[in-house]
Amino acid sequence: MLQLSFVNFRKDSFIIVEGKAETENFYIIQSGKVRTFREVEVSKQDQNILGPGDFVGVVSCMSGHSRTESAVALTDVVAISVRRNQYPELIQNNTSVAMKIIRTFANKMRILNETLTLITLKNNIVSSFEELFSIASYYEKVGKYNLAIYGYYQYLKACPNGFHLNDAKKRFIALKPRTNAVYFETPPENIRNYPKDTMIFSECQSGNEMYIIQDGQVKISKVVDGKEVILAVLKKGDFFGEMALLENKPRSASAIAHENCRLMAVNRQNFDQMVSTQPQLIARLTTTLADRLWAMTRQMANTQLKEPLHKLLDMLALQLEKNKIPCTKGYPYTLDLSMYDLANMCGISQEEQPVALNQLMHDHRVKVEGNKILVKDCYELVYSAALFRKQTR
Repeated sequence: MLQLSFVNFRKDSFIIVEGKAETENFYIIQSGKVRTFREVEVSKQDQNILGPGDFVGVVSCMSGHSRTESAVALTDVVAISVRRNQYPELIQNNTSVAMKIIRTFANKMRILNETLTLITLKNNIVSSFEELFSIASYYEKVGKYNLAIYGYYQYLKACPNGFHLNDAKKRFIALKPRTNAVYFETPPENIRNYPKDTMIFSECQSGNEMYIIQDGQVKISKVVDGKEVILAVLKKGDFFGEMALLENKPRSASAIAHENCRLMAVNRQNFDQMVSTQPQLIARLTTTLADRLWAMTRQMANTQLKEPLHKLLDMLALQLEKNKIPCTKGYPYTLDLSMYDLANMCGISQEEQPVALNQLMHDHRVKVEGNKILVKDCYELVYSAALFRKQTR
């Protein structure tokens, strides 16, 4: 039987402290008011006033990472302490708690995603259906016809009177015999197979499903300034596409089968059923969203660093932390990441990249090996990155 404890906090006392590793529990406020803040405020979300029914410390607790913010009691506060291992049992009988946490995560992720896209890719998120034509045209130009024809089809569907209607029709008809794209329309079955290099969904497309990878890998990417930027490569057990499901917004990025893959699709109807009947799966989803939100929050701190070399080293440290690599003294680790991928993740301009990457190649903390980067001492790198961020504060 679930047994939760009540904790009292006096006015002006700290409830959680940014940077602390004690993340085994989070708090649901029962009475009183709480202020959350970060040492370096980089977005409008960094300071909030919370009250009864709100929660504190969920991101760090569910992701298992250090605290991303501090929280101080503005009045005397009574809060329920929930341990990580109690979460599935808690939401089994309190589905509204899970939905509030998940929807809050989704809202914060959307705002952070828009901010990071603007800062790192120097590009606003465009959600116009007309952009589907530009995306399809890009993939046709680079010879990825399975992706192009999917984009043209979605453009024709979303823009029956669109500016590029006739061109889209001609290109769709011309490409159709040369492609093996699948699922132009949503099929009835929830388990679906996608051949390598076929589109699961396109950025700017409307959508009402999320996906769980059963087998294979999925690439998440965006077309920015005439080139494809890879944001992530997901593997078996990962979730994606939840933003469109939870927030009813157009897709902010494309999902492409990186290799042959089998996916389970979850729509709004069976998602609501999952919340009430499969608490372990919803706990996994919460953990996945918490991991992503933690990484996005941490990446926002990276954008505040002034020196390009510091940005690169801090982004490497973020990859280690995100993947929970043991950061013990003397422990080496190779990241499957090229220098140019790293520079693009940091938003370093094309003009600055040659100097910054040359500095990285000669830095004693790393060794560049082809399209991979060896971190010689994980502890030293993470410690150095923390110093860079502290100096910014």
